[in-house]
Amino acid sequence: MLLKEREFIKQVVLEDIGRGDLFSRISEKKEINAYILAKSDGVFAGQRYLEALSIEFGVEFEFLVKDGQRFKKGDILVDIKGDSKTILSVERTIMNTTIHASSIATKTREFVDKISKYNVKLLDTRKTRPLLRELEKYAVRCGGGLNHRMGLDDCLMIKDTHLKTIDNLKEFISSVRNKIPFTSKIEIECETFDIAKEAMSAGADIVMCDNMSVDEIKRVVEYRDANYKHILLEASGNVTIDTIEDIAKTGVDAISTGSTIHQACWIDLSMKVKE
Repeated sequence: MLLKEREFIKQVVLEDIGRGDLFSRISEKKEINAYILAKSDGVFAGQRYLEALSIEFGVEFEFLVKDGQRFKKGDILVDIKGDSKTILSVERTIMNTTIHASSIATKTREFVDKISKYNVKLLDTRKTRPLLRELEKYAVRCGGGLNHRMGLDDCLMIKDTHLKTIDNLKEFISSVRNKIPFTSKIEIECETFDIAKEAMSAGADIVMCDNMSVDEIKRVVEYRDANYKHILLEASGNVTIDTIEDIAKTGVDAISTGSTIHQACWIDLSMKVKE
């Protein structure tokens, strides 16, 4: 039904059009054909949002490249048909949405390719731009990553700041098990090996090795494997394209990073109108 995507598209178009597109006011409507051209390599994302735009504004899209597929410089990604006033009025919405999503998908795929042979999942974080979380996390999925929690309501994550307010971690976890949804997991952020041991003993479902060295992460993995095989281990902090492979080799189950979103550089796409 694309309800969220349709609402998002309407808001983006409204932001751009304001009180009315001046060119549409003075021009004659006619049927045109356009296309999105790749001017750099990348991974495509944005199909769901363009499908929502099609429903809202009647523009027709033929996707020559679909979400999650790679493309090369010079490829035509999408064919576009519709009346000139509508297409030209929503052109920037089409391009901003597609470029932003595809840039994140492209960055994500770089990280995924680095760790794919180690059977380690790549996760995103909540470090997203305000009001763009749905779009940006969707783009991560298109790039081959998985979403970490979408918000504060789908996992009880106890960070270092939360730990400062808890006197007895084991008692706290035992108590909250009867207060949070049955399907919700409890994850504890741990900055040292000793805190990770305490978190496992206290009953965490997921232990995050936060900003630990590779050697310390290995110690946590060895301890988990010997004592708490059911607990999932996540590594986070100082994750770059140069360090992620060494982290993956430690044996953790997942690696989370916000850089697939906040360090994604816009790829080069362009809309052209056919003559």
